[in-house]
Amino acid sequence: MTEQVMAAIDGSQFSEGVCDYAAWASLALGAPLTFLHVVDNHPQTAEADLSGNIGLGSREHLLEELSHLDEQRAKVAQEQGRLMLQAARERAIEDGVAEPATRQRNGTLVETLAELEDDIRLLVVGKRGETAHQASEHLGSNLERVVRSLHRPILMVPEGFQRPEKVMIAFDGSKTTRKGVEMLASSPLFKGIPCHVLIVGADTGDNRSQLDWALATLREVGHEAEGAIRAGEVEETLRAYSEEHAINLVVMGAYGHSRIRHLLLGSTTTTVLRRASIPVLLLR
Repeated sequence: MTEQVMAAIDGSQFSEGVCDYAAWASLALGAPLTFLHVVDNHPQTAEADLSGNIGLGSREHLLEELSHLDEQRAKVAQEQGRLMLQAARERAIEDGVAEPATRQRNGTLVETLAELEDDIRLLVVGKRGETAHQASEHLGSNLERVVRSLHRPILMVPEGFQRPEKVMIAFDGSKTTRKGVEMLASSPLFKGIPCHVLIVGADTGDNRSQLDWALATLREVGHEAEGAIRAGEVEETLRAYSEEHAINLVVMGAYGHSRIRHLLLGSTTTTVLRRASIPVLLLR
C-alpha cells in the first residue's frame, strides 16, 4: 500500500484537531489520508467463581447475562466507531481531501499501528485519548507507548487547528536531528514556512558550527531561517522561545540516544509533550 497520512481518532476532545491537521498534512504532502479507529474489546468481566452462595444454575444464568452484555457493548462500540469515522471522513472532504479512507480494527492501538507501520508516512494523533484524565498536563498513556514503539514520524496535535506559519526544530547535531533539518528543508509539508533552529546548550564553537550547518541547509533550498543557542532547562527554553517567536509547530527527536541524552531522552520528551499547546512533530 502507498505510504499515507494516518489519523488515529477516538471519542476524545482532540479528534477534531486530529482530523484537521491530518487533512492539512495530506494535502501538503500529496499523500492519501486514512482515518483509523481501534475498538479495544478487552473483556469487561472476568469469569470469577460465583458459585459460593448461589446455585450452579444461577451462576450459569449470570454468566450468560454477562456474556450477552459484553456482546452488546462490542456492537455499540463498533457502531460508535463507524459513526466517528464517517464524521471524520466528511470533515476531511470539507477541508479539501478528495477521497479519505477509513479503517476500523479490533485490538489495541499500539498493536494495530505496529501492524500498519509499513503503510504509514505520517501518523497524526491527539495529545490524549477519550479515557485519559482531562488534566491539562496529563499525557495519554497510549500516546507515550505509540511514540516509543513506532518508527515513523508522529504529529501530536492539540484540540484546535491552526495552520502552521512558523516551525521550530529542537536541534542538537545528532543524526536524528540532522535528518530532521534535511526533512524540514525538503518536505512539501513545510514549503514556504519560516523555520527556526534552536540549540539548548552552551554557546560553544561546536554548537555554533552545528547551527550554521542547519541554517545553511534550510536557506539553500529557499527557506527563511533563523536560529539561536540558549542555555537553560530544555522544556522551559523550548517553550519560551516558541512563545517569543510565535512558533506554532515544533519538531524534535523522540526518545533518542544522542550524545546529549538529556535533551531528547525519556522524561524530557514526555514533559515537552505534556506541556505542549501546539503541535509537536516527533522524529525517530
